[in-house]
Amino acid sequence: MTARVFRDRWGVPHLRADDPAELAFAQGRVTGHDRAWQIEVERHRSLGTSAAFLGADAVPWDRFARRTRLDDTARRCHARLDAATAAWVGRYVDGVNAGLADGAARDPRFGAVALPPGRWEPWTPLAIWLTHHVLFAGFPGKLWREHVARRLGPAAVPLFHADGPASSGSNGWLLAGSRTATGAALLAGDPHRYIEDPGIYQQIRLACPEYDVVGLAVPGVPGIAHFGHTGAVAWAITNAMADYQDLYAERLRRHGGGVEAYGPDGWRPARTHTEPIEVAGGDPVEVEVVETDRGPVVVGGPDSSEAISLRYPSRATGELGFAALPALLRARTVADVDAAVDRWVEPVNVVLAADTAGGLLHRVAGAVPDRHTDNRLGVVPAWAPAYAWRGWHPMPRADVRDVAVMANECGVSAPLGVEFAPPHRARRIRELLDASSGWSAGRMGEVHTDTYLAPAEPLLALLADLADLPPEAATLRDRLLRWDRRMAAASGDAGAFAALRSALVRRIATHPALAALAEPPAYPEVFAPWLAVSPRVAIALNTLLVPGALPGLDASALTRDALLEVAGSDQDPAVGGTGARWGARHRLAPWRALPDPGPGDPPSDADTGPDAETGPELPVGPDRGAAGGPELDGDHDCVLATSSVPGFTDLCLRGPAARYAWDLARREDSRWVVPLGADGVPGTAHHDDQLAAWRRGELLAVVTDWAELTEERGTDEGRD
Repeated sequence: MTARVFRDRWGVPHLRADDPAELAFAQGRVTGHDRAWQIEVERHRSLGTSAAFLGADAVPWDRFARRTRLDDTARRCHARLDAATAAWVGRYVDGVNAGLADGAARDPRFGAVALPPGRWEPWTPLAIWLTHHVLFAGFPGKLWREHVARRLGPAAVPLFHADGPASSGSNGWLLAGSRTATGAALLAGDPHRYIEDPGIYQQIRLACPEYDVVGLAVPGVPGIAHFGHTGAVAWAITNAMADYQDLYAERLRRHGGGVEAYGPDGWRPARTHTEPIEVAGGDPVEVEVVETDRGPVVVGGPDSSEAISLRYPSRATGELGFAALPALLRARTVADVDAAVDRWVEPVNVVLAADTAGGLLHRVAGAVPDRHTDNRLGVVPAWAPAYAWRGWHPMPRADVRDVAVMANECGVSAPLGVEFAPPHRARRIRELLDASSGWSAGRMGEVHTDTYLAPAEPLLALLADLADLPPEAATLRDRLLRWDRRMAAASGDAGAFAALRSALVRRIATHPALAALAEPPAYPEVFAPWLAVSPRVAIALNTLLVPGALPGLDASALTRDALLEVAGSDQDPAVGGTGARWGARHRLAPWRALPDPGPGDPPSDADTGPDAETGPELPVGPDRGAAGGPELDGDHDCVLATSSVPGFTDLCLRGPAARYAWDLARREDSRWVVPLGADGVPGTAHHDDQLAAWRRGELLAVVTDWAELTEERGTDEGRD
C-alpha cells in the first residue's frame, strides 16, 4: 500500500492513503520532513536531554522533565493503550523515523548544534503531548499563592487571581444555523499560546476511504486533536481553566540507603534514583529523582527544608486519553465527538462541536479529581488523609441555542476551577456576534481581529479624577479620555495608554506594600515566571486599583505619578516621541529553541520554553518595547489577544497560534491561517508566507478539491 502527498499553494500537506494505518505513517513521515527540528527539540525536552545541544540555559527545564518523570509517564500511558490505538500511534512513529533523516538534512540548525536526528520510541508522541501540557493547568500558580499567603496574609491571595488583564487564553464560538448565511452552523476561534517558530499547530489534511479530515495537528502527535472538520462534523477546544494537578508538602528522610516519605500511613519508601544531565559546553549536572505515593517531587528533596510533590492524572492513572484521537477522525456527528472526548484525560478542555444535521455540543472534557477544596488553592500536607483523591468529577455540559462562546471565562467549567480569565473577551465576542446576522466563514475575521480593550476603563476612570496637572500631563490625560479604546498598531493614543499602564505597573510592583513579595522562595528556576512580581501586578492591575485593595497603596497618587512620568518622556505621542504608535512597541517575538537573533530580537527562552496558554509570560528584559518583529494590533484582553507583560515588555510573546472558521454547509468554504507557515525550516518558501495574512487578520481558504492541489512526486510513503 502507498500514500500520496499533495500540497496547496501554502505548502500545507494533504495526505491520501488506502487505510488509517498507512495514513498515520504518511502523517508521521511528512511531519518528520517538514518539522524535523521542532519535533526533535520536543522529543529531547520530553526526555530532559535538550541541554546536551542547547546548553546550560536548558538545564532548568531538563531537570524539571526528569523530576516530573515525563518520559516514564508516557511509557506507562502507552502500555495501557488498547491494541488498535497503540498500532495506529506506532505507524505514526514509523513514519517520523522514516522522514527524520531527510528533514534534518534540509534544516541547518541540526548542523549548527551538531545534533544528529534520533530515533523515536513508540511512546514518544505521548511524551511530547505531556511536555506541551504538563504546565497547562498552571500548578505553579499554587506556589505563588503560597508565597503571597506567607508574606502578605491569606486575604491578599484573591487580589492576584488570574481574572485580570494579562490572563489570555483561547477564543471559540459556535453559531447555529439560524445565525448564518447558509442555515448551517459555523465554528470559529483562535487558540492563544506562545507564538513559536516553528508554530505549535500544523495545518494538515488526512484522507483515506474511512475518513477525510482537515484541521490543525500538533507536530509530533498523530491525528487532529484540537481543531478539526471531517466534512460532516467539526470540533474545537479552549482551555477549561480547570484545576486538576495537586501539590503536596512532603516530609522526606534518608533511611537505610534510600528515601522515605511520611504519608497518611506513616513512613513509606519513596522511589529514588539519580540521573546525569549532559550540558553542551559545560559539566554534567546530576539530578536526584524522588517519587512518593503522591507523585514526583518537583521542589526540594530529602536534604531540603521544604519538599513538594506533584500529583497529576496521567501519572496517577497511566491514562492520557490518546484513544480519543482516532475516534475523532472517524466522527460523523456531534454524538461521535461527544463519545470520543469522553476518553480525554489531560489537558482539560471546553469542547464545541457542530454537525451537518444541526447537532450542537458544548461540554468540558478531561479528568479532574474529586478532592478537598484546599487542594485547588495551594500546597496541602501529604500526611493528612483528608487531601487524598476520592474519585473523579463529572464533566459539565451546557445547552446550545443559537450562540455559544468559550473564552476561558467562568462558564461551563466553573465547578472545576479556581481562577478564570475575565469575562471581557467572552462578552465582546457575543456583542459582536449579536450585532450582525447572516454570518459566513469569510466574515469571521471581523471577530478575530477586534481590538476594543474593555479593561482600560478602571485606569481611565482614575485619570478622569486627576486635577491640577501640569499642561503636558493634562493634555495627555485629555487625549486618553477621548481615546476609542482600540489597541490598533497605528494608534498613538493606544501607545500612550500602554506606556502609562506600564509605568503604573512598575510603580505598584516596587511599592512598599508589595516589598515582601520581592524575594521569591528558592524554588526551581522553571517556576520563576509564576513568581515574578511585575507580571503578577499586571495580571491584577484593575483589582489593585480598587480603593483599599492593599493597605498603603494610593492608586490615585500612583496614577498621577505614572502620568507625569509618561507625559515628560519620549513615549508620549503628545511630545512626538519614538514610541508614539502602539505598534512601535508591540511587535511579534516568537519563541525559538535556537535563536537566530536579528536586530532587536529577544533572546531564546530555552531555560523553560513556551508554556501553555495561561501561564505568565516569560521575561525578555525590562520593557523591551521597541524590539521584535512586525507590528501588531491587539492586546492581552482584546478579542485579538496579542499578549504582552505590561511593565516588563510590550513585545507580543503569546497570541493567536492559529485561526480557523469551520463551515458546516460547505467545508470548502472554511478558512484558516497560522502565524508563520507550513514549513518548519527557516528560509524556505513556506516558512513564514502566511505571516502577512495572519497579521492583517485575513483567513486563507481551506482547499478540499484534489484537482487544485499539487502532488509531490517520488515520495513513496508506503511501508518501509
